[in-house]
Amino acid sequence: MRSLMVILSILALPLASIAAEFSLTSPTIKDHSTVGNDHVFNGFGCAGQNVSPPLQWEHAPKDTKSFALTVYDPDAPTGSGWWHWVIFNMPPTVNALAAGSGKPDSPSAPQGSIQSMTDFGQPGYGGPCPPQGDKPHRYIFTLYALKVDQLPLKPEASGAMVGYYLKQNALAKTSFTALYGR
Repeated sequence: MRSLMVILSILALPLASIAAEFSLTSPTIKDHSTVGNDHVFNGFGCAGQNVSPPLQWEHAPKDTKSFALTVYDPDAPTGSGWWHWVIFNMPPTVNALAAGSGKPDSPSAPQGSIQSMTDFGQPGYGGPCPPQGDKPHRYIFTLYALKVDQLPLKPEASGAMVGYYLKQNALAKTSFTALYGR
């Protein structure tokens, strides 16, 4: 009987490895590719269209109660990076954001979600716009599957404050990195 259990457990190992991983992708920004002008900030010397990219995700943990997304530039010359987009309290039934969802008043933003303050001093998506002549910066898009229905934060919350709550309540996270320089 014991040898049968050992054989069954060995056979089950490959099945465990084929379980799909939590993933985040965009049809307009591939991992480690350059951000297109549609998604670049319009201001600070940049002349992009500042439209948040479409995003989709799959294989979230089954116990997910809400989602949050951040876009962060660790290469910004601030000593603390730069928050480009912070959106949280997205329902667990949501598995995508349409292009342009990064406008706080957009009807395509998930109902009940909050887009809090970015380092541009306003809520919603603010695209890449690194200083002229800097090496290309990294823009890390990170999606969090959370164990709570809502984060107890207001729209005025900073990216750092939201990040604190995300780390306390994350079941899982997934990310991809985009690049942009000028």
